[in-house]
Amino acid sequence: MSNEAPFTPEVKAAIQLVRADVARLHAELVRYGLVVWTGGNVSGRVPGADLFVIKPSGVSYDDLAPENMILCDLDGNVIPGSEGSDRSPSSDTAAHAYVYRNMPEVGGVVHTHSTYAVAWAARGEEIPCVITAMADEFGGPIPVGPFAIIGDDSIGRGIVDTLTGHRSRAVLMQNHGPFTIGVDAKDAVKAAVMVEDVARTVHHAREAGPLIPIPQEAIDALFDRYQNVYGQNSDARR
Repeated sequence: MSNEAPFTPEVKAAIQLVRADVARLHAELVRYGLVVWTGGNVSGRVPGADLFVIKPSGVSYDDLAPENMILCDLDGNVIPGSEGSDRSPSSDTAAHAYVYRNMPEVGGVVHTHSTYAVAWAARGEEIPCVITAMADEFGGPIPVGPFAIIGDDSIGRGIVDTLTGHRSRAVLMQNHGPFTIGVDAKDAVKAAVMVEDVARTVHHAREAGPLIPIPQEAIDALFDRYQNVYGQNSDARR
């Protein structure tokens, strides 16, 4: 293990847990068919520190491990001397960092290139809330964020501007694809899985005929029940 001083023992332990969690959760993106080749990424905030862990750039999913995850500060800078610091972080690191700096309630961020969600993003079209599972998970439509170039914090700004004050934990960045947020990395991965599921279902439904809107009061009731009642003693939400 590399020396990650001057962090306290508690922070060092938290870093190791997040490294393991983020490395493991990338396999879920593969499992659910949300990524191809080395595209996509998961990051997780380190509790008790202004740090997050993210996937290295251009590394095969089969080769990801806790020790080659990248530790960054909230400006997206790699922590010198930390495990994995010899590699470059994901090209989306600046976007993730911007989200963590501006949305302190967020503990995990995920980006995928999942087929159906990207198809909606390519049209610059939000996914309408026409199935109850979507009302449960996202509390309404999944919004579209602005077109932004990869490499700086422009994508992060679009994510924050679009999702601030919005129930959705997902945004479709125009001409790019979905980004999701969560209370931790696992929660953000769940949102990424659900985005693709509803994007596919609503796409097929619209091809077959007109969509039937769910009344707003029903969306509100479904969202409230799922977020505040369903599985509250069993961690079923995540």
